[in-house]
Amino acid sequence: MELKPSTLPTGAARVEHTATHTWRLSIPAGAGGAYRLAQLDDYRRLPRRAFVWQPPLRFSLAARASAAGLPGTWGFGLWNDPFSVSFGMGGAARRLPALPNCAWFFHASPANYLSLRNDLPASGFLAATFTAPPLPPGLLAFGVPLLLGLAWKPAARLIRRAARRVVRQDAAQLEVEVTEWKRYTIDWLAQRVIFALDGQPILETEQSPRGRLGAVVWIDNQYAAFTPRGEVRFGAQPNPAAWLEIAGLEIQPL
Repeated sequence: MELKPSTLPTGAARVEHTATHTWRLSIPAGAGGAYRLAQLDDYRRLPRRAFVWQPPLRFSLAARASAAGLPGTWGFGLWNDPFSVSFGMGGAARRLPALPNCAWFFHASPANYLSLRNDLPASGFLAATFTAPPLPPGLLAFGVPLLLGLAWKPAARLIRRAARRVVRQDAAQLEVEVTEWKRYTIDWLAQRVIFALDGQPILETEQSPRGRLGAVVWIDNQYAAFTPRGEVRFGAQPNPAAWLEIAGLEIQPL
């Protein structure tokens, strides 16, 4: 399945071929409040049941970023695009939110707090997985009233504790010079996931995502936080001009 570019807003962010099998994803400098995204994926027009990838497989690419510590997030790997709400607009598939399933390398700036567990890193450059049962959207609808509780910190803390009983995760903080070319590998197996950097294993976990996943590479200026104190924050950060380059992307059965 070919990865195709997606940018937001149109004409500002760019996804470009810079050489054979090499892509540059870039977002312009800008103030906070406006979301800027450059993305490659292979699932935009697909319902989740038709996402391409299942274990066992290897996802591998070389990558470098324009700077360390960029505002927002960037990364690459496999996920089920759980939080998008799409009703077919812009040619996208019709999808409702789902519980998260993913295995990826993920950079999140300090404004982010992206862990339900207090003992795992919630920002920085991570190798990370989330796994959750692929519940039907109709069943998830019963949980919508709980979202109102996120505005009250004591209730939000209870929701966060309850959520980690359903959504399992694992993550490792990585000390990597991200401005230099490195090869990143994810071996996704039915019962475990193995992450490697330049051929050296850096995390092996039994928290393997479930269901079909799509491939994604992206850079944006977004942040989201759900902290142990029950604080819920999200938005778009001010950012300098930034880019992420990838080369030699391969997704192969094991």
